[in-house]
Amino acid sequence: MLRSLGLTLNRCIVGQKMQHVAKLKMSSVAPARRLEGTEKNIWVELVSLASKYQTVNLGQGFPDFSPPAALKEAFVRAISEEDSGLNQYTRAFGHPPLVKILAEFFGKLFGRYLDPLSNVLVTVGAYQGLFCAFQALVDEGDEVILIEPFFDCYEPMVQMAGGTPVYIPLRPSPAEGHKPASSADWRLDPEELAAKFTKRTKAIVVNTPNNPLGKVFARDELQVIADLCTRHNVLCFSDEVYEWLVYDGGRHTRIATLPGMWERTLTIGSAGKSFSATGWKVGWVMGPDQLLTHLRTVHQNSVYHCPTAAQDAVAYGFQLELERFGEPDSYFVQLREELQRKRDRLLQCLTAVGMRPIAPEGSYFMLADISDFKAEVPAPEDCDQPYDYFFVKWMMEKKHLAAIPVSAFYAPDHKKHFENFIRFCFVKKEETLDAAEEILRSWRDAPAAP
Repeated sequence: MLRSLGLTLNRCIVGQKMQHVAKLKMSSVAPARRLEGTEKNIWVELVSLASKYQTVNLGQGFPDFSPPAALKEAFVRAISEEDSGLNQYTRAFGHPPLVKILAEFFGKLFGRYLDPLSNVLVTVGAYQGLFCAFQALVDEGDEVILIEPFFDCYEPMVQMAGGTPVYIPLRPSPAEGHKPASSADWRLDPEELAAKFTKRTKAIVVNTPNNPLGKVFARDELQVIADLCTRHNVLCFSDEVYEWLVYDGGRHTRIATLPGMWERTLTIGSAGKSFSATGWKVGWVMGPDQLLTHLRTVHQNSVYHCPTAAQDAVAYGFQLELERFGEPDSYFVQLREELQRKRDRLLQCLTAVGMRPIAPEGSYFMLADISDFKAEVPAPEDCDQPYDYFFVKWMMEKKHLAAIPVSAFYAPDHKKHFENFIRFCFVKKEETLDAAEEILRSWRDAPAAP
């Protein structure tokens, strides 16, 4: 018996050693080349720190309040009704009721007929819509123009497709003698932009309203981009997830509606942003069939399918919005009005504490210039990160308030030029903004001390 036990222990020890060796061998396996340079993600680190320090979170761009009641009720009905089929697979490229209402709804906005089956692709959030666009249409050696500041996933998605990002910044150009006070003060230089278009340019990414700046591109600005796209036969990936959040009576212009742009533009949208339900992960891409056919190939060979019940509920939400379009009881109207009030409140708070906020024309976000805090909160001499990274981490630890460093939205070589800005998110319930305001007031009243 003892001999048997000894043999068993020996086998266990040998087995453990073999597993250990196997793990060592596996740990040395190199990743696919397409992942080179894409490993780091700002959200992983900063979300962890926000949780660690129990911060008031004005960093991440998600509402901390519920979607509209009618939408939630539609979701509950979808998963509760017997024999509805809504707990099972639906059409891979979009639940029929959803693509039908999206085509009808947005067809009116684009001013053209949209075929639900060929001009609309439903994706797992706008994020997957973007991924499909890059994977389907960007090839090795292609260049993709990114307008800085840009939503941080654009860069790694271009690289993973084998493309090369080409960067052009929006530059602040306020009235003489004044600091930039509005996102409208940040503009592209048309000559600088034209110089970025080459024989290798495959696409340009346009994000309006922009994350993180909140800039809403005016029609004349989009026309400059459209003229270059048509002249050089370049595609446009238009990220319009904040399309309903344009403030102060401004207008959202869809670049696909400009002459010559429909046939070369993919328009990406988000139910998560439209209906304050980011966790449902329902997005879409709209465009000509000759482009979407390639995205469908990527989609069917990656996720294949999006959640049926969430799509059904979103279809119901758009049906309501079609009936109420532009009316006071439209959720899109109500959300815009509510967020404009929240924007104005945060603008006042940040100004009072000594930051210099940039009033956004749209989106969830507001930038603030923290240059004046460098004396109060100096970075250590050995700090190897842009100042905004250091400041955000300091603010989470010392003030328990979370924001995002804006240099994260710039190319590696340009980060240092924009390290004096941080991004706040104001799509939060009143209690969250109350808590943030209390922190900011206490900060203003407290003696300066790092």
